Amino acid sequence: MYLLSDRHQFVHVNNSSSSCTVVSHGVPQGSVLGPILFTLYLLPLGSIIRKHSINFHFYTDDTQLYLSMKPDEVTQIVRLQTCLEDIKVWMTENFLLLNSDKTEVIVLSPKHLRKILSNHVISLDGITLASSSTVRNLGVAFDWDMSFVPHIKQVSRAAFFHLRNIRNIRNILSQDDAEKLVHAFVTSRLDYSNSLLSGCPNKSLKGLQLIQNAAARILTGTRKRDHISPVLAALHWLPVKYRVEFKILLLTYKALNGQAPSYLRELIVPYYPSRPLRSLDGGLLVVPRVSKSKSGGRSFSYQAPLLWNQLPASVRGADSLVIFKTRLKTFLYDRAYS
Repeated sequence: MYLLSDRHQFVHVNNSSSSCTVVSHGVPQGSVLGPILFTLYLLPLGSIIRKHSINFHFYTDDTQLYLSMKPDEVTQIVRLQTCLEDIKVWMTENFLLLNSDKTEVIVLSPKHLRKILSNHVISLDGITLASSSTVRNLGVAFDWDMSFVPHIKQVSRAAFFHLRNIRNIRNILSQDDAEKLVHAFVTSRLDYSNSLLSGCPNKSLKGLQLIQNAAARILTGTRKRDHISPVLAALHWLPVKYRVEFKILLLTYKALNGQAPSYLRELIVPYYPSRPLRSLDGGLLVVPRVSKSKSGGRSFSYQAPLLWNQLPASVRGADSLVIFKTRLKTFLYDRAYS
């Protein structure tokens, strides 16, 4: 309990500090210690879920349970129901709330099986948890076709709302301040979890590209009739498609260099030719065979090696993350605007 003893806190603003106050219990919101203690607090919950042989992911207070099943395996639903009941009991005993109103269920399957699987309902606190066509996962809207169309529409609504507000005050803002607002309220939304959009058709990404185009026009005062590519190039903004590729390749570099979660590293395999070739030291990856008709072509295990092998050796062989990001952006910039 050494970490929880003899702790003090104070507020520091504009080179002025308040007096110190002893922290007798709890931790300040946003502290480094908070997430560590919360993770330790939730450790028993993982053991409960494992007992039912159900896969799960934790992210702070967001818990995701998922399992693979066939249409006739009704016992899987019973197992999930029992797991939820045990979680409810544990959370009640540990002063936590399992909010059934915020608990969502989605079935990811071929269309002809979706209705069969959706007929199996789960109840929690007397509330029936019917499967939804769209659920929120850490701020991203997942739909049962994994098309991310609802997510793109959601981002578009929020981004255009902020763009209208920025446009109304653009004439009183400097170029730097306007660009900061655009990045804070618009670009951040375009980039958030955009790796999930890898492999999406250009038609789906068009909506997000229109947002970026509108932001560039407002920032630079460009008219609607003027061609937008030179404007984006002058701002050194990568188009949305290449921003998605940038994120995937960045994750790939981190995974290959021990800077990403192990589950990502396990999805990529280095390429070793059966006989000595010049490509032996090229740092290439194995591109797996997938069924693109079943969305396999959009998985990280396929997109990562596919995009990685297209990079020049000088980019793949960067000595540090900073150098890799610089060379990668230069490469993608040239591809986008050459």
